[in-house]
Amino acid sequence: MKIIKEISCYEEKIQRSTFMAQICPISTWQEAKEFITKINQEHKNATHNCWAYIVGSNGETQHSSDAGEPPGTAGKPMLNALNKFEMTNIVAVVTRYFGGVKLGVRGLIDAYGGVLEQALEAATREELVFKKSIHITTCYDFYNTLKHRISLDGIEIINTEYTDKIDLSLKVREDIYPELMKMLDEMGQHISLSEPENE
Repeated sequence: MKIIKEISCYEEKIQRSTFMAQICPISTWQEAKEFITKINQEHKNATHNCWAYIVGSNGETQHSSDAGEPPGTAGKPMLNALNKFEMTNIVAVVTRYFGGVKLGVRGLIDAYGGVLEQALEAATREELVFKKSIHITTCYDFYNTLKHRISLDGIEIINTEYTDKIDLSLKVREDIYPELMKMLDEMGQHISLSEPENE
């Protein structure tokens, strides 16, 4: 599955109607609804604000809406475009300002699906990578050694807290997790390690 990291837009005029596709990264269906509401408010004078979203590590949650267009002419083609690009954790809204020329069922399907595909083509897409969270506590004397050892691709330091000891919160790519755990195990008494219970 693939994701995007930032909002991307594409606009095209088709038979005098303006179609504007906006895509946004999300992690929950609630975030999808918030983005849809935001676009609806920004383009409240538009003829239609049709939408589709996919959420989940395997794209298991999928919903769409024709938002007043004839059934099956907007939301479904948009969902098809997202699936064609193997996207997840993404919401798409295509705004239409009617220009006076009716497109017909086929024309609408091609327009809504087509402008969304263009937006996806223009966006930076990357593979969805699963990460695990871990916490490491170490003493000041060993901190530089630890920091050097964990400076690997796929390990991200999320937070560092300095008290009488140093606490690090990390996000670790799943494919290098076993390698990291082996390396940390070799450090023995210099560190203490824990994993969040909900991970």
